[in-house]
Formats: sequence, C-alpha cells, structure tokens
Amino acid sequence: MMRAPSRARGNRPEGIQLRHARSCESRADRACTCKPTYQAQVWSPRDEKPIRKTFKNLAAAKAWRQESQVALRKGTLRAASPMTLKTAADEWLDAAERGVIRTRSGDAYKPSALRSYRQALQGTVLPELGHLRLTSVTRNNIQDLADHLSAEGAAPSTVRNMILPLRAIYRRALTRGEVAINPTLKLTLPAVRGRRERTAHPDEADALITAVPLQDRALWATAFYAGLRRGELQALTWNDIDLRQGLIHVNRAWDRKAGLIEPKSRSGKRRVPITKTLRRYLIAHRLQQGNGGTGYAFTNQHGDPFDAFTIHTRARKAWKTANLTPLTLHDCRHTYASLSIAAGVNTKALSTYMGHSTITITLDRYGHLLPGNEQQAADLLDALLTCPSAAG
Repeated sequence: MMRAPSRARGNRPEGIQLRHARSCESRADRACTCKPTYQAQVWSPRDEKPIRKTFKNLAAAKAWRQESQVALRKGTLRAASPMTLKTAADEWLDAAERGVIRTRSGDAYKPSALRSYRQALQGTVLPELGHLRLTSVTRNNIQDLADHLSAEGAAPSTVRNMILPLRAIYRRALTRGEVAINPTLKLTLPAVRGRRERTAHPDEADALITAVPLQDRALWATAFYAGLRRGELQALTWNDIDLRQGLIHVNRAWDRKAGLIEPKSRSGKRRVPITKTLRRYLIAHRLQQGNGGTGYAFTNQHGDPFDAFTIHTRARKAWKTANLTPLTLHDCRHTYASLSIAAGVNTKALSTYMGHSTITITLDRYGHLLPGNEQQAADLLDALLTCPSAAG
C-alpha cells in the first residue's frame, strides 16, 4: 500500500503545502487514503497577508506560484478583499450622490446619470455579480453578462450602459489600490448605431413654431434658434435673458427630481446670441406672460418649469393637424447646429454656443454638415497645383 507523501519541508517546493482530506489515514501516519491537493501561497507585502490557492497537482501549483510572484512585483495581483461588488457599488453611489466622487473631468455626477447607474446596477449587474468579491470579478464574468444580455435581445446601448457604472466603480477602486486590475477593460461590446438626427430647414422650422399653441411658440423658437438643451430651457429665467444685449446666459439646468442643478459640464455655462427672429418671439412671450419679467421663462400653469411630456404632447397634436412632421426639443438642438453651420457660423464659436466641452465633439457630431465635398476639395487642390508660384 502507498505511504503518504512525506510532510518534511525539504521534500516539497517552498511555498507549497500538501493537503490531505480530514478523513485521510495519513493523518495517523498510515497510508494515504485520499487524493491529496497542493496549496500554493505567496506573500503580498502590499496587503501584508498571504495569497493562497489550491490545485490538484504539484505542477499547476508551482506554475501558479511563479506567475503570482511576477504579478506581485508588477502590482497586478492583490490579496482578496472581503468587500463584495454590491457593497462597493452601494458605497460608490452614496459617495457620488454626496459629491465626494466626481467624473474624470472633475464635475459632480448629474442626478439623471446616477439614477441611470443605480438602475443598471440594481436591475442587471448586482443580481448576477453582486455576491462576488470586488477583487474576484473577472473580465470573463462581465463579458459573459454582456453576451447574455445581447443574446436576450437587449439593445446595444443598454448593454453598454450596464458597463458604465462598473467602469466608474473599478476606476476608483484601482486608483485607491483596492484592486490590482480593472476587469471592465478590453471587453467586446455590441456596436451602437446612431440614428439619423432629425433636423428642419428654415421654412419648416418657422412652420413648426407657428403651428404650436401661442404660449409654446417662444419655447420652441428658443430651442430652434438658440440650441439649448431641454433641462437648460426648463431652468431658464427672465433674468438669464438679456434682450438689450441680445444674449441668453445659460447658468443652470433642471432635473425632474433634483430640481435646479449645474449644467452638463463646465462649458455648459455660456452665453448664446439672440437672433432677431428669436427676439420677437421672446418679447411677445414676455408680454403674454404678464409677470413683470420675473421667474421662469417657460412654465406650467403653476409657474414652475414646464413639463417636457406635456409640451411634446401639445406640439404633436398641433403638428398632426397641420400635417407637419414632428420632432423633439433635442432635434431642435440639432437643427440649431445645422442652421448655424449653413449660415457660416465659425465652428469654434458654435461649439461654445452649444456648450460642448471641446470643438472635437462639435466636429464629430456635425462635421458632415460643414460646407465642402469631394469635388470642391479636388478643385481647391487642383487650383494650387496649377499655380506653381502659389505652391512655393
């Protein structure tokens, strides 16, 4: 009968321990009656604790120990933390809501963004992965979840939005040294195909504005001719509208649950020029409102910021009667960009008016609307090539 493997330190590689079952006869110095395993361990100076893992054979244990020692030197391995992903997510959301955790640009997270994060975490991520330790979640765990959602018919944007809060949580954990690797990197996610943005040409925009009820015309005109976001329109007060200087001062936005908030980004605070066409609508609206030019510019019947659903419902009804194709307040923002580019507004200036954080965003989103095409580019180059002196 085979004797139990020797327990003497000199008979086994350093850092590897032979493990017998509790019922094994070898514990009484008799022949082994189980299939022993091999527990390998390495010491993590950073965590001041050992990291252990058990294997069925000695070769696997030795290989893991070698790889782990390399990973410890590179800083890509940490001892397991007792904190679960659920606990980490709850703490992250609480800190983000208090403004302790901020976006990569240093801004506080918007209430709507945090609501979306909470919904994605509680509805999809945590039921599947929340019980795992923060340090135990692997890229494969997240990839499998994303693949499962896609197979179930979830929209690509839904799958990607599910990953966003996870990325934020692990980005912070990595910075704080709570994890050694970020498992949300290098994932294969479904592509999001952007829809074609609805824009209106000048005559159509005028017809759409004229068709809505009188009390809503200035609102739609401001959306069309100033390009403000919906929340910015809701938060706009008469003190923000300088008809003498011809400027709209965008200083805040409106969130349906949090109320007044800061604009989307630092560049969201801006001044937008008022066109003569928009000026006429704003003056007429101010006179119609009859409140002495105070309070919110576009309100509901109680004087509070307008409800977007109500505004869209009234407009769609009016446009259907007038046989006009409907659009949304967000479509109006795209129309503003389109009309501005067609009018020759400088791209950098347009980027500022729209509150984009960089001109790159403006060019990526609206570059296809800029004047010029392949033939024009060829003609310009030909003109240079046929004039040697101009070419230098």
